[in-house]
Amino acid sequence: MSSLNLDDFTDLIERPDGGIRRDAEARRERQVVPPGSLGRLDELGEWLAAARSAVPVRPVERPRVVLFAGDHGIAELGVSARPAGGAGELVREVLAGGRPVSVLARRLGVPVRVVDMALDCDPDSLPGDVVRHRVRRGSGRIDIEDALTAEEAEAAFRAGVAVADEEADSGTDLVVLGDVSVGGTTVAGVLVAALCGVDASVVTGRGGLAIDDLAWMRKCAAIRDALRRARPVLGDQLRLLAAVGGADVAAMTGFLLQSAVRKLPVVLDGVVTAACALVGQRIAFRAPDWWLAAHDSGEPGQAKALDRMALEPLLSHGVTVGEGAGGLLALPLVQAAAALAAELPEKPKDSEEPAVPDASEASEAESESEASESEASEASAKQ
Repeated sequence: MSSLNLDDFTDLIERPDGGIRRDAEARRERQVVPPGSLGRLDELGEWLAAARSAVPVRPVERPRVVLFAGDHGIAELGVSARPAGGAGELVREVLAGGRPVSVLARRLGVPVRVVDMALDCDPDSLPGDVVRHRVRRGSGRIDIEDALTAEEAEAAFRAGVAVADEEADSGTDLVVLGDVSVGGTTVAGVLVAALCGVDASVVTGRGGLAIDDLAWMRKCAAIRDALRRARPVLGDQLRLLAAVGGADVAAMTGFLLQSAVRKLPVVLDGVVTAACALVGQRIAFRAPDWWLAAHDSGEPGQAKALDRMALEPLLSHGVTVGEGAGGLLALPLVQAAAALAAELPEKPKDSEEPAVPDASEASEAESESEASESEASEASAKQ
C-alpha cells in the first residue's frame, strides 16, 4: 500500500481568487481601451490577476522552463523517428544550447532546468543537479509490462512535488513545463485514450520528429495493446502511472498538482504535458484552473486532452518539436497581457458619468419653463 494519498490534493488545491478576478474585470472596464478590443489578452490578464492575487496584476518577472526527461521502453518497437534510448543525447544538446528551447530561452532571458527521471544513459555523463532525482534507467515497455513498480511511481511523483516546491520557494512566478523523451508521445496517447474512453487511432499522432505510415501503424498497435493494461487500473491514478506512464510522466503529474497547491501558474507545452495534466485533473478537478495551454501542436491526443480540460491553446503554429519550445513561444503573450492589464491608464472619472444638474439649476430651469408656458397662454387668450 502506498503512503501517498492523492485525495489530499483535492482539499489542498483552491481555485484562483474569484473576487480578485472580478476586481480585475472591473478595472478593465475602466481602462481607456474598450474591453474586448484586446481579444484573449483581456482574459489572460484577468486570469493572471486572480492567480497572483493582485490588481493591478504583477508582471511575470521570474519565469522558468522546467523539462522532465526520460526514455520509454515502448520506443524499442520503432514507434518514434528517434532511436530508443536517445533522450540523453537530446538533454545534452539542450544543456549545450543547441536545441530550439535553448535558443528561445536565451533570447527571452529565461533559465532552463532539466530534471532526469529515467534517461537510459550513464548518470555520470550528465551534471549532478540534472540527475539527482533519477528514479531508474529507462521505463518499462508498457504494451507487455509496467513502466514502473509501485514504489518507483510514488518516488517519481514525489520528486515532481519536490521540484515544484523548489521552484515556488526560489521565487519562480511562472513555469513553462515540457518534456525531453523518446517514446513519450506514445505513452501520452495511452493515457489520453484511457482517460477519455476513445480508441487508439483517435489519439495516435506522428510525434515530434514525424514518423512514416508504417511507424504510425506500429505506434497505433502499441497504444492499443497498452490500453488493455491501462483500463483495469483507471480508478487508481498512481497505479495507472506505474502501469502505462513512466518516471518523467509521474513526476510531471506531481509537479502540476503541487504547483496548483502552491498557486504557481504553469504553461503546458505539448501532448505529453497535456496527458499529465489530464491525469492531474482526474486527481484534483480544480487543478486545471492554474494551467494555460500554450499551443496546438497538431497531435490529436493533445487536442483531446485539452478539450476534456476546457483549455484553449493560445497559439497554433504547428510546432511539434516539444521540449518546451512551443510553451516558450507563448510566454511573451502572457507577459504582454500582464503589462497591458497593469499599465493601461483608466478613463478620467468625468468622462465616465453623464453630467447631472444640481438641485438649484434644476429649480431655475423649471421656473423658466413655467414662465414660458404662462406667457404662451396669455398670448393665446388675447388672440
